[in-house]
Amino acid sequence: MILYPAIDLYQAQVVRLEKGRFDRMTVYDKDPVARALQMREEGATHLHLVDLEGARFGSTANLPVIEQIAARTGLFLEVGGGIRSMEAIHRYLDLGVSRVILGTAAVENEELLEGALEQCGKAVAVGVDLLDGAVAVRGWEERSQWTAEAFFQHLTDLGVQTVICTDISRDGMLGGSNHALYEELNTSFPIDLIASGGVASLEDLRALRALGMAGAILGKAYYSGAVSLPEALKEAEEC
Repeated sequence: MILYPAIDLYQAQVVRLEKGRFDRMTVYDKDPVARALQMREEGATHLHLVDLEGARFGSTANLPVIEQIAARTGLFLEVGGGIRSMEAIHRYLDLGVSRVILGTAAVENEELLEGALEQCGKAVAVGVDLLDGAVAVRGWEERSQWTAEAFFQHLTDLGVQTVICTDISRDGMLGGSNHALYEELNTSFPIDLIASGGVASLEDLRALRALGMAGAILGKAYYSGAVSLPEALKEAEEC
């Protein structure tokens, strides 16, 4: 299982939200590039970057910071938040991002998703953010008409290879991942599933690895000091 330390960006700072709420934002670092380099020094090979302004407003506000992280770390970067056009997809891939994540666009613009998959293949993933069983969009502030199961089947039919799935109710709360949800999705659909939201301990990572997750995202537990990155990396990679 690949571990993805998370860097959530808002106004070029490293932040974390609670349950996706922008009024519950904590700033953890004012230098995202230095934080990414620190993560690399601690052993990270993959990073999960989210432009929260982009997710909320459909922009690429933090693209300059992401460009610096790509240039200076050389790590595998997956980036989501506000990527809602082919132009934005190619801008990120051209500056060295390894994989882009379509969230709102994947829900609302099937033509874009199909075109992105055709042009970029496995370099395109979909972010499925769940709130009370429904797929949420626009920075988690709105609910779509899709249920989790129906949307996952839709993505499977389109040939999506990788999905980053977040249980919004768990995100930033250090309450543990929704193992039952991930087990059900992982056994029902032939998609590489990356678990996001609520990872709180090494035991959490151990359970996700046992469920066969392709990856897990580490956020609040790392920033709060509940889990050290070297220990988390070791737990994720153990056979």
